Amino acid sequence: MTLTADRRASLIGACPLFQGLVPADLEAVAALAIEVDFPAERVIARQGEIGTGFFIVVSGRVRVVRDGTTVAHLGPGEFFGELSVLDGGPRVAQVVTDEPTVCLAIASWDFERVLREEPGVALAVLKVVAARLREVTSDHRT
Repeated sequence: MTLTADRRASLIGACPLFQGLVPADLEAVAALAIEVDFPAERVIARQGEIGTGFFIVVSGRVRVVRDGTTVAHLGPGEFFGELSVLDGGPRVAQVVTDEPTVCLAIASWDFERVLREEPGVALAVLKVVAARLREVTSDHRT
């Protein structure tokens, strides 16, 4: 499958990490994204290794494995790899394809560059990361 620039921008715009971006910001991010095909059972990211990319699942399905236990399954529109790309630290989980999967990938150096050059992108990413942090650190007792 070869995605057009418009389709890449549409997929990125639908990704929760980039929701709310103006068209110019979406185009800036889309210009950096490359399409990558993975066969079934391929490890895309290894827990403990330094990450060099951010991924959005276009088609297919992946599983997220932390310390040998599957903690999530991700499908089209969902993303992974943002933490390692943002802080340069090791991956907190392994991601493995459950079936043939197509992803949009953005190299960490390109991701960092767009955050520096496009304040709207940086703000959108910060909001989503802050919301996720709030969710996992909030007191859920009633």
